[in-house]
Amino acid sequence: MTETASEARPTSAAESKDLVETLKAEIVRKLTYSLGKNPSVAQPHDWVTAVILAVRDHVVDVWQRSTHESYQTGRKRVYYLSLEFLIGRSLADALNNLGLTGPVAQAMADLGVDLGAIETIEPDAALGNGGLGRLAACYLEAMASTGVPALGYGIRYDHGLFKQRIDGGRQVEVPEDWLSFRNPWEFERRESAYQIGFGGSVVATEKPGEVTWNPEEAVFAVAYDTPIVGWRGRDATTLRLWRARAMHPLSLDAFNQGDLVGAVAERNRAEAISKVLYPNDSTPAGQELRLRQEFFFTSASLQDLVRRHYRQFGKFDNLPDKVAIQLNDTHPALAVAEMMRLLIDERGLSWEDAWTITSGTISYTNHTLLPEALETWPVALMERLLPRHMQIIFGINARFLDGVRRSAGGEGVDLASISLIDESHGRRVRMAHLAFVGSHTVNGVSALHSRLMQETVFAPLHAVFPDRITNVTNGITPRRWLFSANHGLTKLLTEVCGNGLTDDIEQIDRLAAHADDPGMQERLIAIRRDNKLKLAKVIRQETGVVVDPAALFDVQIKRIHEYKRQLLNILETIALYDAIRSEPYRDWAPRVKIFAGKAASNYGTAKAIINLINDVATVVNNDITTRDRLKVVFIPNYNVSAAEIIIPAADVSEQISTAGLEASGTGNMKFALNGALTIGTMDGANIEISERVGLDNIVIFGMSAAEVEAAKRNPRPTGEVIATTPHLEGVLDAVAGGAYSPGDRNRYAGLVDGLRANDWFMVLNDFESYRLAQRRIDGLWANQPEWWRMSIANTAHCGWFSADRAIREYAQRIWRVPAGFAAKG
Repeated sequence: MTETASEARPTSAAESKDLVETLKAEIVRKLTYSLGKNPSVAQPHDWVTAVILAVRDHVVDVWQRSTHESYQTGRKRVYYLSLEFLIGRSLADALNNLGLTGPVAQAMADLGVDLGAIETIEPDAALGNGGLGRLAACYLEAMASTGVPALGYGIRYDHGLFKQRIDGGRQVEVPEDWLSFRNPWEFERRESAYQIGFGGSVVATEKPGEVTWNPEEAVFAVAYDTPIVGWRGRDATTLRLWRARAMHPLSLDAFNQGDLVGAVAERNRAEAISKVLYPNDSTPAGQELRLRQEFFFTSASLQDLVRRHYRQFGKFDNLPDKVAIQLNDTHPALAVAEMMRLLIDERGLSWEDAWTITSGTISYTNHTLLPEALETWPVALMERLLPRHMQIIFGINARFLDGVRRSAGGEGVDLASISLIDESHGRRVRMAHLAFVGSHTVNGVSALHSRLMQETVFAPLHAVFPDRITNVTNGITPRRWLFSANHGLTKLLTEVCGNGLTDDIEQIDRLAAHADDPGMQERLIAIRRDNKLKLAKVIRQETGVVVDPAALFDVQIKRIHEYKRQLLNILETIALYDAIRSEPYRDWAPRVKIFAGKAASNYGTAKAIINLINDVATVVNNDITTRDRLKVVFIPNYNVSAAEIIIPAADVSEQISTAGLEASGTGNMKFALNGALTIGTMDGANIEISERVGLDNIVIFGMSAAEVEAAKRNPRPTGEVIATTPHLEGVLDAVAGGAYSPGDRNRYAGLVDGLRANDWFMVLNDFESYRLAQRRIDGLWANQPEWWRMSIANTAHCGWFSADRAIREYAQRIWRVPAGFAAKG
């Protein structure tokens, strides 16, 4: 298949039949010769693998053509470094982008197999945790869809984060086994293997100023490539993931002496690097493993792109003209020091030339203002594990601080605040500072976040580099989060807005003219009900809870963290439960409160919040006085595939983070695009969503970012807050007293005591505003024409939040790479 997908799609019944017959033959051939199975005995997992392998061939045609064109033209290429790529299942996405969904479904039906049934067998690729990884996945697909030559670099985790189970209401972490039946999408590239060194010493050579790093330990990074095809099969990008391998997989001496454990010790230590995502870093060993992971994939990626560049161009002075390196958060910040090392130590460039190339090539996306998430590493650990890089970081810092001190106005600068080394907490390397100083552009991911970067965590550096920080508000790919996830809504939208919608998502604004049309609203109600029936089935399968699709589905699905305030949600749910029991005669809007998300394995408070949600669910769901009006469910093991079912079924989107702490969010965009009403704070991209859809079509509550900061500077006593907030004290007393944990009356005493002692995330301060906002939601739900008018307004005005728009902004303003296609889809 050499044509693009859009050119190759059938134009007649005969061509359609021919394509189906061709696909049937391709699938059976893969089943027979790649899997060694006869169709008569093939199992569902055999069929899905055969389909993937057949579809992969079509993807590879696009991929190889794109790669060849990129090399032939010498176009500038983007290298996107991210510790996470939460790509989810790939089959439906590839079929959709190639325009093969219908033909493959028909081919499988002719073979007696339901494509929809076997698609769910494909495991979610366990390569991420939350929004950071999903954003990276959206951006890789969007770069393919907009014609931006790109390659994503990450780690090929054997087990990813973890698989979440709920046992007795508690989160239990078990290994994720997504690779147990291998990954049919990937290609191992044994020729692309690089040595990654750790430890050792740095010694001077005979040449003045030249040094050699002699690592005491080395591992191999082996590449695995997965092609990511864009819309209509016009282009493809590459996801290159690194797997750690030992230099010597077995010590024969130790084995022959009977030391069976010691014989594989080197292998186990090396392969631990790519075993799991975010190892528990609460211990020194875990902290070291985390740093080894970050350097491992960063070094392998830079070695690879430097080799690629030199092989094509034979020089390095044009690297900034041909290469754009994007650091997705601070995890790959070591790229600044590693690029300097590669250029100086291995390629012989001067410090000045190496710095010009490094800083001219790298740009950095910041995703958080939380101090604990802005990584720092002990200098002692860096000196032991990466001694040469620590030397380079000291060198960068000395030159940087000296340059500031000598500059006009430099005498008034607090050098300690901009230093790459924090001397106040046991000497630690500030990785965000390193990324900032070593990049030509630093961007935030929403308008508010970018402004707060300038005013808070990066204020001292912003004063030195006033033009370095810019904003690119996050985006999502509508191909997955609308066209693939919500077929009913997509069909309606193309009828109303035209088929051009799939190539230019901003044409969705034509829907706004139909906001008050009762017929349109009825069709949307039917589509939502179908989606809710699908979700209700999943909820029953996963939790045993039966929910009514006619109820309001109120959803909060995201990583469990105190600043995201699942605790505020469940405390208000308890208040609602109490109110329904106290006034059963009122016409309460039936509501299903849906939670999902994982807590970090060492994050005790977040795990306690999961436990509380499940304990509240047990009490509420078994109370006969409220069971028809309120249900609470926690869906275990939240992932991309779960989100694709939950989001199209949601009526309410909970985006209730403490103002000023959510950098942007992308879940808020997915929900709004699918017509859910947002209840949220003026935080992250909520602000821009409110500007796009209108403040009368979103439910805003709570303190602003400025008010939160003022409250932190001059905190109001929590006792006073509780005493002046109706309903709150009773809720806290019930939780602390064990009303929802009868088997362990003290289970949540510490959680409540922590709130009373220090309401850092403004849960108590925002409680009453949030409760009243929820009652406003009740009133809106009671007025269905108004509700669906607002829903239509959300869908119609969220086309701007496309990943394609975001990628174009990166390409034009940061990477300076022209997009290849005019489509905006």
